[in-house]
Amino acid sequence: MPKLKIKKGDNVVVITGRDKGKTGEVLRVFPAEQRVVVQGVHIARRHTRQSMGNPGGIVDKELTIHVSNVAHIDPASSKPTRVGYKRLDDGRKVRVARRSGEVLDK
Repeated sequence: MPKLKIKKGDNVVVITGRDKGKTGEVLRVFPAEQRVVVQGVHIARRHTRQSMGNPGGIVDKELTIHVSNVAHIDPASSKPTRVGYKRLDDGRKVRVARRSGEVLDK
């Protein structure tokens, strides 16, 4: 399974495709398919049948988008950035923004 630099909860921007320029939070990650679900991006309308807990009707749903079509948002400048790794003094390996050098992990 390939290692992705994007995790659930990251803020990303779409860099190509029909939703180019939209930003959102990563809701789900599928490493095997190299795809992510981003809040408010790649919306499709689904017609759902009524059931016990679901009233049915037309529901807007986020579909997956390929991980190469999104980029992290730099916390310092709010612009797209690439991701690198760095070891901290306490020995932890953290993700850092290449643009500013700020730590992306909490």
